[in-house]
Amino acid sequence: MNDYSFTLSGATLIAMGSGALFWPDQDILCVSDLHLGKSGRRARLGEVGLPPYEGRDTLARLERDLGRTEAKTVVCLGDSFDDRQSAEALPEDEKAWITTLQAGRRWVWIEGNHDPGPLDLGGTHLAELPLPPLCFRHIARSGQSGEVSGHYHPKMTVRLRARSVSRSCFLIDADRVIMPAYGTYTGGLRCTDPTLRGLMRRDAMAVLTGAAAYPVPLGPKGESQQAR
Repeated sequence: MNDYSFTLSGATLIAMGSGALFWPDQDILCVSDLHLGKSGRRARLGEVGLPPYEGRDTLARLERDLGRTEAKTVVCLGDSFDDRQSAEALPEDEKAWITTLQAGRRWVWIEGNHDPGPLDLGGTHLAELPLPPLCFRHIARSGQSGEVSGHYHPKMTVRLRARSVSRSCFLIDADRVIMPAYGTYTGGLRCTDPTLRGLMRRDAMAVLTGAAAYPVPLGPKGESQQAR
């Protein structure tokens, strides 16, 4: 099994190894923090360059996940673009690719802290999307339940077959799920960070991304020490 199924506020959700979240009953595929245009932004700022392929790689994975799930709605959970200029400078072939993926689907762009305002890329732009019993927003709010958010790019290091493996991950407890970053080249915040520990319950689960979704207990200090 490549996925991890769990329940949040009565809704059955599937954490996919790709980093996408699928809600079968609503035909919704949710992805967070695409950060399209990251390599271009780094080049503009004079930072160490990255190969300019992250947009195509991210969209190719999204296309595969849509083909697999046949989702009727896509929720992009904020920071879909690395900044306003990245969105404006998106290559024409990538704009056309997004248009093709949107065809026949509802497409919701949730606002993020990196995101520009509404752009001419189709879809609907919202601050958040309440779909009871869940609510989709970019940044988690303390005390909320049934919340699906992103922003923090959680990652975890575990001991797996006598070696350390670091992967992006979902964080899941009875109140919320914090999504991994879906975009290529995105960094991450370790699960030991006090911000993430303050948001998650002590019995939270981390689900590592990769060829298969891999669940491990988060642990009292925010990091699993051993996985089989």
